[in-house]
Amino acid sequence: MIIHVGYENLELKKPVVTLGIFDGVHRGHRMLLESLVSQAHKAGGESVVVTFDPHPRIVLSDNRKGLFFLSTMAEKTKLLQETLIDHLIIIEFNEFIRNMSACEFIRLILVEKIGIKHLIVGYDHHFGRGREGDFTTISECAGKYGFTVQKVNEVTSPGGAISSTSIREALLNGRIEEANNWLGHSYSLSGIVVGGRKIGKAIGFPTANIKPDEYKLVPADGVYAVEVELEDRRLTGMLSIGSNPTVNSDPEIRSVEVHIFNFDADIYGMAVRVIFRYRLRDEIRFGTISGLVKQMELDRKDAMRLLAEQQH
Repeated sequence: MIIHVGYENLELKKPVVTLGIFDGVHRGHRMLLESLVSQAHKAGGESVVVTFDPHPRIVLSDNRKGLFFLSTMAEKTKLLQETLIDHLIIIEFNEFIRNMSACEFIRLILVEKIGIKHLIVGYDHHFGRGREGDFTTISECAGKYGFTVQKVNEVTSPGGAISSTSIREALLNGRIEEANNWLGHSYSLSGIVVGGRKIGKAIGFPTANIKPDEYKLVPADGVYAVEVELEDRRLTGMLSIGSNPTVNSDPEIRSVEVHIFNFDADIYGMAVRVIFRYRLRDEIRFGTISGLVKQMELDRKDAMRLLAEQQH
C-alpha cells in the first residue's frame, strides 16, 4: 500500500475509488474494501481509499468533549494495509474541504486530481457540505463527469447493521466480545506508560498506567483480560479502567492501568498496546484493601484461564 498525504502529483492507473472515515475498519468496511480490490483487479486498475485527517467531527464540533473514535490515524492506516488496497490518500480536513459541495469535491479532487474511473460507496454514505452528497447526488455527478458508481449493501448481525456507531456503543457499555465480533478483530488501545501512584506495586500487583490518545475511545469501567504488546513481545495481563474507588476518593480521576503477568520491568516512557479479549467484571468499591487484593487474585486466575483457553 502506497500512502499519499494530500492529492497533488498523483499518478494512478484506472483508479477504482472509495472514500470515507473507516473508523475501526470493521467487518462492514472490509466487505466494501474487498469489493474495491476485486473490481480494481478485474478492471486492470488500482484500488484507492480516500480518507480524512483530522476526523471531520473534530473540525465541525463546537464541543469536542464527548468525541471518541475507534481508531487513531496510525491504527487506521495499519488496518487498511491489511486489506491489500493499492493506495491510501489522506486529505487534511480543513475549511477548504469543509465548504465544498459534493459535486465540487467530485470534480476538483476525484476527477481532476485522482482521475477516478469507478466509485464504490457504502449503503448509507454521505459526503460534502452539510452531508448533501447522498447516492442520488453522487450518481448524477458521476454521469456528468464520466465515471461509474455503485453502492455496497450493509453487513448485518443479529442486532442490525454493523456500524462504527454501534461498535462504539457496545464498547462504552462493556460489551467487548460483541464489539470484537463486529470489528472482525480485537479492539486495542495504545499509549505511553506514565507515572502513577504506585499503589498496585505496594499491594503486590504492579501496574503500568497508560495515557491513550486524546480522542481514542476507552471502553467502560471495569476489569478486562488483555494481551499486551511491548516492543517485540506479546504478553498477557489484566487491565483496570476506572477511578479505583477503593483507594481513590476522587471519582473524576479515571485511569487505564495494566498488570502484566510474570513481569516486573521498569517500562515508564515506553509505548504499549493492550488488546481487549474478555471483560471480567465491573469496577467494585471494596471496604478494605485486603478485600481488593483477594478479588484481584481471583481476577488474575480468571484472566489467565480465559487467555490460555483462547490459545487452544
